[in-house]
Amino acid sequence: MSRAALLVLADGRFPAGGHAHSGGAEPAVTAGRIKDAATLEHFCRGRLHTAGLVAAGLAAAAAAGCDPLLLDDAADARTPVPALRLIARRLGRQMMRAARATWPGAELDALAAARPRGAHQPVVLGLAARSAGLTPLDAAYAVAYENISGPATAAVRLLSLDPFDATAVLARLAADLDQVAEAGAEAARRVATEGTDALPAASAPLLDITAEQHAAWPVRLFAS
Repeated sequence: MSRAALLVLADGRFPAGGHAHSGGAEPAVTAGRIKDAATLEHFCRGRLHTAGLVAAGLAAAAAAGCDPLLLDDAADARTPVPALRLIARRLGRQMMRAARATWPGAELDALAAARPRGAHQPVVLGLAARSAGLTPLDAAYAVAYENISGPATAAVRLLSLDPFDATAVLARLAADLDQVAEAGAEAARRVATEGTDALPAASAPLLDITAEQHAAWPVRLFAS
């Protein structure tokens, strides 16, 4: 295992397409729910403990060697909104391209063949982490961090928020990030004996509702 691979995977410049997505921040800014660093922190904490927790469990399970097709079905079941399923698979397809170029492996090839239109992004990220020799906990950290760094970066563009303030928000969420990554990895350990029902299934109804609304906007800065 090379821990340096985690830095590559979690780097915002890794060409996995995340820069085009706000993680729900764009509609939240438009609705006035995000208007400064304090409200951004509130949004990111809520997202981390819901969508981020679900993603952490899926990614950790994929990195642990669980069947990625079963995990992809579990991700579908935890993503009730068509707009978010579409985005998750679109991001998964882009992540797959980047992962196969960076850490080629038979497991990635097999998933790409089985899901040519894209598997859910956390599943692909977890399999990429496995191909890179990383641990399930590493995969959980990478995907959980992405779930808050994306909205924080988007808020800088949407609000002209000071980048230092946005980075401070991420730093203040460090303990929450630890908690979510560890919970995701612990759930993944139980999948072998309990099946995918052991994975988190936290919901964020407001994120779901605004994702559907945002998908219908005629003009938008971000894809999601």
